[in-house]
Amino acid sequence: MRYLKLLAIFWQTSLAARMEYRTAFLLAFLEAALEAAGKLFGVYLFYSNGFDLGGWRWQEALLVLGLASLLDAFFIGVFNPNLRRISEMVQDGTLDFVLLKPVSSQFWMSSQQFAAVGLPFLLVSLGLIGYAGGAAGLDAAGWLRLGLGAAAALLLAYAVAFLFATTSIWFVKIFNVVYFLNSIVWTGQYPVQAYSRPFRLFMTFVLPVYFMTTAPAEVALGRLSAGWLLAVIAVSLGVLALSRAFWRFALRYYASASS
Repeated sequence: MRYLKLLAIFWQTSLAARMEYRTAFLLAFLEAALEAAGKLFGVYLFYSNGFDLGGWRWQEALLVLGLASLLDAFFIGVFNPNLRRISEMVQDGTLDFVLLKPVSSQFWMSSQQFAAVGLPFLLVSLGLIGYAGGAAGLDAAGWLRLGLGAAAALLLAYAVAFLFATTSIWFVKIFNVVYFLNSIVWTGQYPVQAYSRPFRLFMTFVLPVYFMTTAPAEVALGRLSAGWLLAVIAVSLGVLALSRAFWRFALRYYASASS
C-alpha cells in the first residue's frame, strides 16, 4: 500500500505538470489515432489481397496489433520517461539522492514520471483490443486470460527494458538501446508465425517479443492451452527477478558523485 500511495503521488504530480500543455495533449490524441489507423491499414492490405498472417484470421491479427499498441503506450507514457533518467542521473551524480531514500531505488527510478502524451495511445490501444476481442468472439474466460496475459506482457516488457537501462551504470550514454527495444517490440504487431523461422526464434528466445504479443493473444483465443498462460507469467516474473538482481549487482560498480 505504501508503494501504491507513492505511485499515485508520482503520477498525479506528473500529470498536473504536463497537462499545462493541453494543446500538445490534444495533438497526441490525433497522433495516436493516425498511428493506429496506419497500422490497421497495413494489416488490412495483407487480408484484402487474399493473404493471411501465419494462419491468423483478420480479427485475431488485430488482437495481436492491439497488444503491441498497448506495449507501445506504456513505453511512451512510463518506460521511456523514467528509464532514460537512469543514464542522466548516473552522468550528473544525482543517483546518489535516490539511493539514500527509504524506498526501493528500482521502484523510484521506474515510476516517478508519467508522460501524459501516453494516455491517448493507451486509450486507442484499449479500444482496438476491445474491438478485436469482441469481433473474435472472446467469452468471459477468454477476456480473463487476455487480461492476465496482457499484464504479464507489460511486466516482461518493463523488465527487459530495465535490464537494458541498467547498463547505463557502466555505459552512461546507452539509453538509445531502450528506444531500440521499443522498435523491436513493434515487430510484434504481427503474429510471429508470419515471420521466417530464424526471426521467430530470435523473437522468442533472444528478445521475448513472442511472449509480449502473440502468446497472450493465442491463449485468449484458445489457440494455446491455459498452461501457456502460466508459462508467460513465469517468464515475466523470472525476467523481473533477473532485472532486480542485475540492478543490485550494477550498483556495486556505481561511482557516486560523493565517492
